[in-house]
Amino acid sequence: MNLANKKNLAAKALKVGKGRLQFKTENLSEIKEAITRQDIKQLKDEGIISIKPVKGRKTNVKRKYRRGPGKIKMKVNKRKQEYVKITRKLREYAMSLRDRGVLERALYKKIRNKIRMREFKSKANMKDFLNKHEDVDFEKNHEIKMPVTKKIKKKIEMKEHKASDHLKKIEKKVKTEIKKSESKVTKKTKETKK
Repeated sequence: MNLANKKNLAAKALKVGKGRLQFKTENLSEIKEAITRQDIKQLKDEGIISIKPVKGRKTNVKRKYRRGPGKIKMKVNKRKQEYVKITRKLREYAMSLRDRGVLERALYKKIRNKIRMREFKSKANMKDFLNKHEDVDFEKNHEIKMPVTKKIKKKIEMKEHKASDHLKKIEKKVKTEIKKSESKVTKKTKETKK
């Protein structure tokens, strides 16, 4: 007996899926005679058509949590992020020192390698290293820390010394010229008096 049409009708009438409907085999003739929705509802009340309970887990039963890689909530290791931040900052500072002429090429390369090997933990640590080992002094000019090596200091002093010598020479020339002009003026006055 093909009861597919009856199952469709019962599913629509009782608002249940076809898989949950169960017909009693003894009363198949009565089921076959049912044509309307009202007939099917009566058969359900009589117990000829029964509805199976919903399969599956009850909502109140708690599932065990899965421990896949996406579900594990742990503290993220931020070592790489910190490394990138520090290295970028230190490299930028080293480049600025090199551009200003504070660091020579060999020293700059050495510092770059040290930055890469994570020897400096901060900018202050790098400044301490430069002060102690590489003879870099930090002089305050207009409240800005300007690092200057001893070589550059010597060059600056030499330039200042040369400039002061040049000024002294100019002053001597000016004094001698003034004396000459004064002596000429005195000679002319003497001649006019005679």
